[in-house]
Amino acid sequence: MRVALFVACFNDLAFPATGRATVEVLERLGHEVVFPTAQTCCGQMHLNTGYRREALALARHFARVFSPFEAVVTPSASCAGTVAHSYADLAGDAGDSELSGELAALAGRVFELSQFLVDVLGVSDVGAEFPHQVAYHPTCHSLRGLQVYRQPLELLRHVRGLHLVDLPGEEQCCGFGGTFSVKNHAVSLAMMADKLAAVRLSGAEVVCAVDNSCLAQIGGGARRLSTGARVMHLAEVLATTAEAPERAVRAARVAGRYPGRQGHPRP
Repeated sequence: MRVALFVACFNDLAFPATGRATVEVLERLGHEVVFPTAQTCCGQMHLNTGYRREALALARHFARVFSPFEAVVTPSASCAGTVAHSYADLAGDAGDSELSGELAALAGRVFELSQFLVDVLGVSDVGAEFPHQVAYHPTCHSLRGLQVYRQPLELLRHVRGLHLVDLPGEEQCCGFGGTFSVKNHAVSLAMMADKLAAVRLSGAEVVCAVDNSCLAQIGGGARRLSTGARVMHLAEVLATTAEAPERAVRAARVAGRYPGRQGHPRP
């Protein structure tokens, strides 16, 4: 299948290893991955802060860039949710029924990575090997927006050597919430502290999720409090194999999410 990668601007700018890992997993499964260079932000930030006109312009651009493709895959559940649940209504509210219909049709071809692997391709085992204790954090947008929960867990359970541990209160928000963490900083930090306490209780070496925004929140707190846990996007875990067991961790370290200081366990 010919797949378009919507990397999402947050990943493109701050976590490029996640985009590379997504391509690696899809190509390993025999799919052709195309990266449309004209892609930009999905407009989630604009929508969340009331800039609907600007968000509509980005939605219209998204349609121009991605409409030609049979499938669009993104390693960002929050961005996938924006396209799937907000775009058509945004255009409809602006009185552009033609664009609304186009965006509604396109939404059915836009998938978060684990959705695409499990629900579209019917794949649970992608050939990964990652011998560590891993806790999965279901991000708010993935769990409540896309109803993505079983798919990442199914993929993680088929990773060789990986021990999936329970994360107490897993459904609780990490406190990031986009601009919430800026506008409600004290509350955000308190929520993050609760999440990190749960991570310590889990005994996890690695916290995994399908949104790097939440992993940045958790990972930043983990570094400051020296919890001993690190964070990795699901795509990076799935890209790790017996032949390249440290590739994803090295990439995450370069991206600044795994400092490798003394006291932090290394693979």
